[in-house]
Amino acid sequence: MSERAQAAAESEAEPATETDAESATTDASETAADETTDARTPVTTGAQSVVRSLENAGVEHCFGVQGGAIMPVYDAVFDSELNHYMMAHEQAAAHAADAYGIVAGRPGVCLATSGPGATNLVTGIADANMDSDPMVALTGQVPTEFVGNDAFQETDTTGVTAPITKDNTFAASSDRVGDDVGEAFALAATGRPGPTLVDLPKDVTQGDTDREPGPATPPDTYHVQERAPADAVQDAARTIEDSNEPVLLFGGGVIKGDATEAAREFAKEYEIPVVTTMPALGSFPEDHELSLEMGGMHGTGYANMALTHTDCLIAVGCRFDDRLTGGIETFAPDAEVVHIDIDPAEISKNVEADHPLVGDAGTVLTQLDAAMDEQPSATKWRATCKQWQSEYPMDYAAPRDEPLKPQFVVEAYDAATSDDAIVTTGVGQHQMWAAQYWTYTEPRTWVSSHGLGTMGYGLPAAIGARIAADAEGKEDAAVIAFEGDGSFLMTMQELAVAVRENLDVTVAVLNNEYIGMVRQWQDAFFDGRHSASDYGWCPDFAKLAEAFGAKGIAVEEYDEVADAVQESVEYDGPAVVDFRVDPAENVYPMVPSGGDNGQFALAEDQL
Repeated sequence: MSERAQAAAESEAEPATETDAESATTDASETAADETTDARTPVTTGAQSVVRSLENAGVEHCFGVQGGAIMPVYDAVFDSELNHYMMAHEQAAAHAADAYGIVAGRPGVCLATSGPGATNLVTGIADANMDSDPMVALTGQVPTEFVGNDAFQETDTTGVTAPITKDNTFAASSDRVGDDVGEAFALAATGRPGPTLVDLPKDVTQGDTDREPGPATPPDTYHVQERAPADAVQDAARTIEDSNEPVLLFGGGVIKGDATEAAREFAKEYEIPVVTTMPALGSFPEDHELSLEMGGMHGTGYANMALTHTDCLIAVGCRFDDRLTGGIETFAPDAEVVHIDIDPAEISKNVEADHPLVGDAGTVLTQLDAAMDEQPSATKWRATCKQWQSEYPMDYAAPRDEPLKPQFVVEAYDAATSDDAIVTTGVGQHQMWAAQYWTYTEPRTWVSSHGLGTMGYGLPAAIGARIAADAEGKEDAAVIAFEGDGSFLMTMQELAVAVRENLDVTVAVLNNEYIGMVRQWQDAFFDGRHSASDYGWCPDFAKLAEAFGAKGIAVEEYDEVADAVQESVEYDGPAVVDFRVDPAENVYPMVPSGGDNGQFALAEDQL
């Protein structure tokens, strides 16, 4: 039992089922508000109350696009200390705020006007919702008296976004609007994170008020279970101790719940092999002997073998989505499942939990550690996992007389940067190569779109990640955005933002002139019929970069890679490298959708 566990055991007699985060947040916010209120301009309008609420919550950076209905809020931002980044498109503002939240560990904020501004945010909000990322969206709205009259740039924003937000609010009062924003911020960060939204009618933000908003706290009715029941923890501990083939499955909740340290300590103390989901990359160091890396559709062969043959699966902060499990009936078929999650709705939603442990990931792991008396007898199992690593290595052929392999490019950037480098991606083959061939050792260094799979996510995410890294004192950390040509084309206008703000980001375009993952599936399952997946022609991305004012580099040969990587990483500002990679290269291993993880394919003829 670790020192952390001993401390937990001593406090086990004092049951606590609700988080203390609300009171801690309240105390800190109240103190900050007390210290600064006197020095700030008094609140006189709803818009100023909105901005004051953000300041009370500690917000320093926000992303958005100006417009008519949100204009009063922007006018209040003008007089504040908030750093606002004017994006080229509202979708990118949401992605940047999303990525900011991932890297900084606190909600990112995005703003947009009513109508098309708000609907352009929807993709980014849905993305954050699927991945449980903390984000606050503030949208302008037509004056209250016009709502429902099909006014210019009117959309029912709360109605549109209700299914894809953790909470959303239509602000009805200038006196109350600041508290609405504070609650939204607190809800986005408390418990299972997620996006929240406040819709701001123009008459509300222009209206008079002299009321200072309170601290950012969730509603009194919102409660989060922090600790799992002691008897359930004891039962789970006995199951783990009695197992011979245990596997720890770390999900994105390990990182989002700041449970990385507790999770790593547990794995090392009990010598249990670790598989991560894609959102959890960096939660456990991939260069550690217990690491089996990523599992699922494009996970390592050895991770999927371990998931298939384990007799005890300890899942932490994992929602068991279909890209991880494949067919539910063949997923960990012989395992007793211990499932730790802060959201009770995830327990037994997809995979039946034999031992449901609802609570904060770090807290419950500490409880579990305190309840453990001995390690499971897994020496033979660990040797088996090592054997699978030898049998199914992650490698690829790279003949120098053939086109450049994209995996080679990913490895070159990994070698040229330090462990704190942040990787963002779009969605497609390039995303999978970036996940597979980069060695992740630190949390909050992998930023990607997982559940929604949003092409174009990589560049705006790199902008948000760069700003968050700088805010966190990580100015020297490289930010590398891997994009495919199809994904990059969707949001490349955000280069204008990166250049304007002189942001040190590198975009590596793995250009195969295809929507590559679609082409791969068409070859495997649609008789090679490339319907609407073959570009046949792409712009010269290096020249486009130069047109935006960024550094542009084009690479076709292996012997050009090292210099291009070094030049782009060392360039102080945005750089785009157009890597012309092998158009026929595929992502393997691969488990067909709904398939058996233990029957992964290493080549097309195995699908």
